[in-house]
This record gives sequence, C-alpha cells and structure tokens, in this order.
Amino acid sequence: MSETTAEIRAEIVVPTTDLRGDLPFFTKTLAMRMDMIYPADNPAVAVVSGHGLRLRLDAGAQAAPALLRILTDDADFAGGARALTSPGGTKVEVDALDPPLVLPATEHAFVVRRLADQAPWVIGRAGMEYRDLIPTRLGGAMIASHIRVPDGPVPDMVHFHKVGFQLIFCVAGWVDVLYEDQGGILRIAAGDCFIQPPGIRHKVLHSEGVQVVEIGVPAEHVTEIDHEMTLPTASFNPDREWQGQRFVHNLGATGEFKPYRIPGFEARDTTINANTKGVASVMVARPTGEAPWTKHAGDILFGFVMTGSMLLEGEGKAPFRLEAGDAFVIPPAMATRYAQASADLMLMEVSLPGNPPTEIL
Repeated sequence: MSETTAEIRAEIVVPTTDLRGDLPFFTKTLAMRMDMIYPADNPAVAVVSGHGLRLRLDAGAQAAPALLRILTDDADFAGGARALTSPGGTKVEVDALDPPLVLPATEHAFVVRRLADQAPWVIGRAGMEYRDLIPTRLGGAMIASHIRVPDGPVPDMVHFHKVGFQLIFCVAGWVDVLYEDQGGILRIAAGDCFIQPPGIRHKVLHSEGVQVVEIGVPAEHVTEIDHEMTLPTASFNPDREWQGQRFVHNLGATGEFKPYRIPGFEARDTTINANTKGVASVMVARPTGEAPWTKHAGDILFGFVMTGSMLLEGEGKAPFRLEAGDAFVIPPAMATRYAQASADLMLMEVSLPGNPPTEIL
C-alpha cells in the first residue's frame, strides 16, 4: 500500500428491470447525479449518487427490488409525492427529515410488575441488561426499564434522545456520565438521579454494581449518535434549557423530607418538577404512619420500591405485597392505599404531569 491513505467507496447495488427509464427518474425526479454508465453501446450498469448515497443500478443483478427512503424538509421534493416506484422497480419513500415527536394518548391500566415474577433480562444498547417494568407501555405513552450495567468501562458513544421526558434513577451501585454543557464527570449512586432533557448529548463512562430505573416518554423514541461532539464540552452552562427543560443532577443525601401528597408518608423532592416546568415530578417517599385511601387526578403515576416492603391495595383488585425491585402503575381516579409499609420502605414515584392533585378518601 502507498504512503497515502487509500480511497474507499461503498455502493448499494440496486436491481433494475428498466435502466433506460430509471436514469431520468433518479437524476431528475430524485435530483441525484449520474457518475458512471457502461457499456456505451448498450448500458447495463449506471452509478448515481446524491443525498448521502451511491447507488449502482444494475440490470443484471439478481435481487429483490430495493426500498429507498429519502428524508427531507422540502415539501416540493419529487413533486410532493411521498411514495414512488421507479420504472425499474425501486420503491421510494419520502419522509420528514426531523419528524415531530408524537406523544400517544395514555391507555390507562393498573399494572404491577414484581421482581420475583422473573421477567427476562435482555441485552440492549452498549451491552446493558434491561427488564421491562410496564409490558403494555400504556399504549406507547411510556417505557420504564430496570437496567443493569456490567462493571467497568461502558462501550458507549456520545448520543442523544428524541424524547419528551427521560429519567435515570439509581437504585444500586454507581455510574459516571458526561453531559453536554455540564462540566466534567458526574456520578450518581443509590438514591440519586439525572433527568436528561430532550436532545442533551451525553455518554456513559464507567459503572460499578449499578442498577437504574429509566423512564422514557413516549415509549418509542429515537437515539441518535453524535459523531462530531466531544465530551466534556468546553462550555459550561448549567442553566441551559433544552425544549424548556433543565438538566438535573439530584443527590439523595442532600434532600429534605417534607409532607407528602399522601398522609402517613413524607417525601423529598428531586427538583424535577421545577426544572421541567411541571412536565413531571419525581419524589422519594417513606412512611410516617398509616396511609388512607386516595385517588390521584394525574395522567401517569409510576412507583418503584427501592427498599423495604408495602401492601398495595386497589379498589376491585387483590392486594399485592410489594418488595424491593417491584414496580406499579396506578391509573387516574382509581382508589388505592399504601398499607402495612415497613419502616425501611423507600418508594420512588414518577408522575406526569408533576405533582398530581390527590383526593383523600
């Protein structure tokens, strides 16, 4: 090999049954350019490029017709069509370059997910293990995952999420993360949490014995890799907002317990309600006495038992004895009671919107 860097190109082979008809389709309708064609007397292969692609239109290729997706903000691209088929059989879909985030309507349900039920752990992004805490996803409105990260360095990349709300709450061990505009390495340990505002770049670095609960709204959201940004960033802007939300690094040890929305409990506020302007609240509650029956008037109310145990009673439902690692969702207007709480109970509660009105029964 020469001392200079070798040039490498990649092409996608696209079968065509009508190369002559495909050439004006790709060069005019799809606004690509022709880079190569042969043989001259009876062309069988042409190479076109554009929109980040290099396509080899091959009349002799033995393959199924290709499907090409083009993302653009130009409403007039391809004459405004959103689905096309080339003369040679290639199907083309035209979609928005940056489609708006869709928040599905919540399909309310009473959900209990116990660790003892042995729901499977599955390997997800960057080698992390995920346990699904809300199998129904409430109709796509929310995903809640119990996540374990292998000890040591995490093979992560700088990335961000197209999401409406995202919480990382540590329930065991610790993990180090870098965040855009937030300075150097930040660590959360058991009882601490981050919220990752929509679009903030971040990278997981290292963990030891860590388990976290991750909440994402909506359930299906896109994770994109940022190949350009290096973390930590030179800038430091802790008050920056991303779509109206501020980054939160809340340490449980510094929290103050105050009266909770449910009598018989007290709670510490993680400041997430204030920093998301009411999008969500995250509280950590512990018992102080007997709790009454209550109803909430929020949309989503999710609970996760971090330590201790309690009996979850719900109208028309058999009671559930919940222990550490168990999760539940309570729909609005359903009467429930947190009964027989052990003295060491620590309950993490996520509500959307934040601080839901609560009726004492």
